[in-house]
Amino acid sequence: MRALSELEHRILDLVEPEAKALGFEIVRVRFYSGGHPDTGGQPALQIFAERSDGGMDVEDCGTLSRRISPLLDAEDPIVEHYVLQVSSPGIDRPLTREGDFAKWAGHEVKVEVGTPVDGRKRFHGFILDERGGVARLKLKDGGEASIPVAVMVKAQLVLTDALIKAAQAKGAAPADVEDDEIDGDFDEVEVGDFEDTNEDEGAEASASDKRK
Repeated sequence: MRALSELEHRILDLVEPEAKALGFEIVRVRFYSGGHPDTGGQPALQIFAERSDGGMDVEDCGTLSRRISPLLDAEDPIVEHYVLQVSSPGIDRPLTREGDFAKWAGHEVKVEVGTPVDGRKRFHGFILDERGGVARLKLKDGGEASIPVAVMVKAQLVLTDALIKAAQAKGAAPADVEDDEIDGDFDEVEVGDFEDTNEDEGAEASASDKRK
C-alpha cells in the first residue's frame, strides 16, 4: 500500500535507499498524473516520509527532497512535467505498513480494500489491534472486522481531538497545532526550470521540487 502502480513501486525502490541513508522511512508514494489541488492542478509526485520516531519537520523534508531530486533527474522515471512534494504524513495520516495499525490502536480509521472482505470493500471503525499483518476493527455500524493489511488499497486515520493529542505525545504534531492547520505544508519546486521554494503552510511539514 505504500505504492500502488508499477511507476510508484519503481519510484519507491529508487528513493527508499536514499531516505534510509538519511534516517527517514518512506510512508507512501503517489503519482497524480491528472493533477493535485496542492500544485494548482499540475501532475504531482507526492512522497510521505518520517523519522523513525515519527516526527518530520520542514527542514527534514527539504533535506530528503534535495537528496532524491538529483536521483529522479538521473533516472527520469516520469516523462511529463510534474511537481515533487516531500511531506510528513500529517496527523490524520495514511496507514500503509504492517505495524501501523498497532501504533494507532484505539483511534478511528477508514479502510478500503481491493478484494472484498466479509462481502464489503469499505470499513469505518476503531482500531482494536493488529497481529500478524491483520488489523482488527470495531465497526461504527456494528460488529468487528479482521482485515489483512496486504489487501488494503487505502487506510487513513480520522482527525479527532484524541488523535491530535496522541500525535502530539508521539512528536508527530506540533504542541500548538490548531484544527485549521491540519491540511499540510508543501515546500514545492516544479521540476523543469529547477527552482527551490519553501512554503510552510500548516501542521504538516513538506518540501517540493519542480521536475521537467
